[in-house]
Amino acid sequence: MKYVKWLNEVTIDDLPLVGGKNASLGEMTQELSAQGINVARGFAITSNAYWRYLDYNGLREKIKRELDGLDTQKTSLLREKTKYVRDLITFGKMPDDLTEEITAAYKQLCERYGDDTAVAVRSSATAEDMPDASFAGQQDTYLNISGIERILERCRSCYGSIFTERATSYRHDKNYDDFNVALSIGINVMVRSDLAASGVAFSVDTESGFTDAVLIDASYGLGEMIVSGQVNPDEYYVFKPTLAKGYNAIIAKRLGAKAQKMVYSDDGSDIKIVDVSEKERNKFALNDDDILHLAKWVVAVEAHYTEKNGHYTPMDVEWAKDGKSGELFIVQARPETVQSQKKLTELVQYRLDEEGDVIITGNSVGEKIASGRAVLMDSPEDIEKLEDGAILVTDITDPDWEPIMKKASAIVTNRGGRTCHAAIISREIGIPAIVGTLNCTEKIKNGQNITVSCAQGDVGFVYDGLLKYHKDVIDLSNIEKPKTKIKMNVGNPSIAFKTSFLPSDGIGLARMEFIINSYIQIHPLALIHPERVKSQVTLDKINSLTAGYENKADYFVDRLADGMALISAAFYPKQVLIRTSDFKSNEYANLIGGKIFEPIEENPMIGFRGASRYYSDSYKEGFALECRAIKKVREKMGLTNLTVMIPFCRTPEEGRKVIEVMEANGLKRGENGLEIYVMCEIPSNVILADQFSEIFDGFSIGSNDLTQLTLGLDRDSSVVAHLFDEKNEAVKRMIHMVIQTAHKYNRPVGICGQAPSDYPEFAQFLVSEGIDSMSLNPDSVMKTTLSVLEMEKKLNK
Repeated sequence: MKYVKWLNEVTIDDLPLVGGKNASLGEMTQELSAQGINVARGFAITSNAYWRYLDYNGLREKIKRELDGLDTQKTSLLREKTKYVRDLITFGKMPDDLTEEITAAYKQLCERYGDDTAVAVRSSATAEDMPDASFAGQQDTYLNISGIERILERCRSCYGSIFTERATSYRHDKNYDDFNVALSIGINVMVRSDLAASGVAFSVDTESGFTDAVLIDASYGLGEMIVSGQVNPDEYYVFKPTLAKGYNAIIAKRLGAKAQKMVYSDDGSDIKIVDVSEKERNKFALNDDDILHLAKWVVAVEAHYTEKNGHYTPMDVEWAKDGKSGELFIVQARPETVQSQKKLTELVQYRLDEEGDVIITGNSVGEKIASGRAVLMDSPEDIEKLEDGAILVTDITDPDWEPIMKKASAIVTNRGGRTCHAAIISREIGIPAIVGTLNCTEKIKNGQNITVSCAQGDVGFVYDGLLKYHKDVIDLSNIEKPKTKIKMNVGNPSIAFKTSFLPSDGIGLARMEFIINSYIQIHPLALIHPERVKSQVTLDKINSLTAGYENKADYFVDRLADGMALISAAFYPKQVLIRTSDFKSNEYANLIGGKIFEPIEENPMIGFRGASRYYSDSYKEGFALECRAIKKVREKMGLTNLTVMIPFCRTPEEGRKVIEVMEANGLKRGENGLEIYVMCEIPSNVILADQFSEIFDGFSIGSNDLTQLTLGLDRDSSVVAHLFDEKNEAVKRMIHMVIQTAHKYNRPVGICGQAPSDYPEFAQFLVSEGIDSMSLNPDSVMKTTLSVLEMEKKLNK
């Protein structure tokens, strides 16, 4: 055939002939099918057919004349001229020889897959899926098309879509000549994902550029809903290193709203959008086997293109699950276009300098901050309303919005997930976006001054007013490492991937209570004993948060494990010290359902907290859930770099009891490399450091609590706050003593308090005492590293 190529006849080298989509599908069909990877089936109508069609209808010169000197910023003129060109193309006549070839190829598909086989008619431009330009959604795709007449009609529409406003504007802005770009068309057998699920997957974290994770988005029905941003999908992270070792390496699962889905229509049209039942919405769209299966495929696709290109090539993959056969298919794969272009020797961090009132939150896209005047828009035709630098606030975007998006300093939408159109384009043009807020167009007023922050993790915040912020640029190319290990304190798992790029030796303190407070929100005993919760309002909150869980305690375990796994994976294989829950009784009481399970104490700071809770009959069931989550991360996910740290352990006897309880819950010290550290924050930990060394594998000094208990003052009391000083000689002597004793018994000692972050001279004191590691807040790592290096050089003179 002259104008048709079967996918198993083409490779990525045929991109000029069959366009990005078809070339990649052909490449995977030829190179990856042997590994068991299912690729969309069908044929390509070549770019030669496009030129044949234009020439047969005498359109080249007409199009050139119409678009000569086009200014894409003049939107009304752009709209008028591109519509004229599209009409010229769409209402042209298909040449007989081209018609015959397409008909013959479609007939072969029908012979193989059944009469009137339903296909997707997909544009595949010769200038799409480039490493530096995605051309995402620029040309049209049509789903569930049956019969040769309808296929030919949709092919003409595909040809016309190369001159939509969005595609023409995007091409011109990227300096691609209109006649250096041709359109191939893919005719692919439909995967019956209308009966199952579909989505996108990236072989790199789209926000941070972390390369060891696969990010998968999934929703019910045909995949256009996710790409267009019409649904908030499920989100799954899979960790590549432990996946390769055979573990269930799903390190995070987040349930999306999935309110609607796109399915086949039964009323004569191609497709329709229907509501998803509440039961389906409360379930994950993919099971664990499918998630892992898909992640392995994505890793294989990335490995193939990396080898072929001779350099690391992260990939953006579209997938679909067939509801009839249960099989997964890859329906598109292209290079990821944002993280792959970043400078690896430079870390850019945005930080807010002041606080403000939060108007609304959503999924953050990118890591930047922007402020400006909010402009609410319903349609891309209102482009004149948006002045340069304003913040676009709208329900949803599609490729028609792209000329507008380039004028905005940030974007906020009601709908969409992290892989929707608004997210893809905002990353590419380098502006922050917050998607999936549900009702930003109601909460934000037109003309209101707002600040959009995507610098605080996976939750994006829209603040009232123009808040001050700044940008730090850190050069990572020539950083000298000190002998003293520099670790980090991380509470929020959603910033773990981002902070992993800072030069460090792992995590010296990950606070479990942060994960419980933000990821779980419910008191563990309220999940174990819901019958004791008498308030219907409280029960409704619990049932809402735990939707889809028959056993409510499993919700606690899964969410806690996800949070710990994200942090452990980010720094793998470096050590990650995760401190078991260190809420005070009043803080536990503030969790949903917590008041009925907690005592009322006059001074909870030195009351029922830390180790004393874990073996107590009134809480050890809750601690058992913490142990289950730790066991899941270490043994099921394979993240054995997780080290457990016990807080506020008053006596060696308490330490032994906690060790026994942990062992009863499947966490035996020394087994599978499990180490258990103790916080050194009570004078008894220092005085009896020799005895604690027999029970625990290491110490981490908590300088805040050690200071208050050494000096006998409440650090929460404003009356005596002026006396609180980690640099006090009594505290320094305590630190000296514990380092000396611990080293005598070959136990490492670190510090995870705030003091070395705040006071360079204190960090230098710790170096002179021979401390093994310091764990710092991420924003202090570079400054303190330089201070430590300076002190080490002085000591070595």
